[in-house]
Amino acid sequence: MTDTVHMWHDERGAGDPVVLLHGGLTDGRCFTGNLDGLAGTFTLYLPDRRGHGRTPDAPGPITMELMARDTVDFLERVVGGPSRLVGYSAGGTVALLVAMRRPDLVERLVLISAAYDLDGMIYKPSADGEPPAPVVDAYAEVSPDGRDHFPVVLRKIVDAAETEPPLDPSELRAVTARTLVLAGDDDLVTLDHTVAFYRALPNAELAILPNASHLLLMEHPETVRAVVRDFLTTDAAPTFMPIARAAQ
Repeated sequence: MTDTVHMWHDERGAGDPVVLLHGGLTDGRCFTGNLDGLAGTFTLYLPDRRGHGRTPDAPGPITMELMARDTVDFLERVVGGPSRLVGYSAGGTVALLVAMRRPDLVERLVLISAAYDLDGMIYKPSADGEPPAPVVDAYAEVSPDGRDHFPVVLRKIVDAAETEPPLDPSELRAVTARTLVLAGDDDLVTLDHTVAFYRALPNAELAILPNASHLLLMEHPETVRAVVRDFLTTDAAPTFMPIARAAQ
């Protein structure tokens, strides 16, 4: 893959591999104090995607498809094969694309506060106004491109959001991995979209956290970690009164 970017990553823990994919305009540090606790069970890989964290920007756009290709390259080159994939927010969309394009590389899939179509989000990425200072400060703290490059990355993400075609729910049938769809009851991603996401996937389970927003990793770190760990370490148990699954 000549157009891929080698992503900087952190690696910790021991056990089967789990790759954590961060949200947009943040980096692997967003898993501090929540999902990084899975290192007691798994080997965790926390890559920073192109233009995020410690991975420099590259010429050209920053699209979900390009970041999915980077992640495929990372799985093949660094992890060395299939992995459990956990994606938060925009990282969930990247994880979804990887699972669609290369199902052989995804053993299980966790999608946290993610969307397959930006119309499912209450707010879309925007370059209008001043970005939140904590977001810019966190970028400047580690980015090899420096603080002044943040508006460039933001503009690329907004442009991609405006031009990259959405996924059709029928395309999600390409995902073969057992999948957990997890979101807050007051999420940036609408509940209707989250439920549609769950229903479009062929082998999915749904969890909605009460009193939780799009920042559920910060609001309910122990609960999110427990739900994700349980999903990644146990097999699906048959229910006594299946409705939707009865037709599968």
